[in-house]
Amino acid sequence: MAGPPVASAVRYGASGPVRNLVRAAVAAAALLGAPAIAAAQTPVIAALGDSLTQGYGLAPGEGLVPQLREWLAARGADVEIVNAGVSGDTSAGGLSRLDWTLTPEVGGLIVALGGNDLLRGLDPAVTRGNLDQLLERASAREVPILLAGMTAPGNFGARYKADFDAIYPDLAERHGTLLLDDLLAPLTSIADRREALRRYMQPDGVHPNAQGVARIVEALGPAVLELIARMEAAGQSPEAQKPGENATAAPR
Repeated sequence: MAGPPVASAVRYGASGPVRNLVRAAVAAAALLGAPAIAAAQTPVIAALGDSLTQGYGLAPGEGLVPQLREWLAARGADVEIVNAGVSGDTSAGGLSRLDWTLTPEVGGLIVALGGNDLLRGLDPAVTRGNLDQLLERASAREVPILLAGMTAPGNFGARYKADFDAIYPDLAERHGTLLLDDLLAPLTSIADRREALRRYMQPDGVHPNAQGVARIVEALGPAVLELIARMEAAGQSPEAQKPGENATAAPR
């Protein structure tokens, strides 16, 4: 998946007198022993992925991150989503970017990697190893995680498909993450492939258009709501999210 690397955040900062007022308010709350302001801060989720997460080929506002943010807001979920999608990235690239993606304010992580591993025909054992390390390191930071899975096409052969398809449910169980079985299922499950390409894909036949992304978000959104619930629970109690704790599968 070609395109320039992008890793941006959906956020806006204050400046000048406004910033000073905010700092003063936070300092006053600390002196008064009032943690309510910190608790009321907008939750931050990092979406670590490839061109689908980045929004390759789409206008601002049409990509997965802004559409997901709007979907969540429409359901009363006030959350900031950091777009950590880089076009062309493999599971190895995502692993290499994990540490600087998980900045202190990030309280939840969506992992949507592996599509480019498939396009390159990489050994599923390599993809599994990279994602295993990524989830291990993220879990050590006690960050609730949603793993967005995917499935291999049949033309890679039965053995390859079986090995690849098993990666995501196996790792979700191993690391106690939430799991969305197949991120691309809203598009790949359409029986009429020609119609799906015409209505939901960009001319390259690889990347979804805005309407295709909207279908993906409809399936992804409920799983992200469950991730937010875990983030809130983790904020209320340090014991609420433990690395390796079994997770209920995300809505399918």
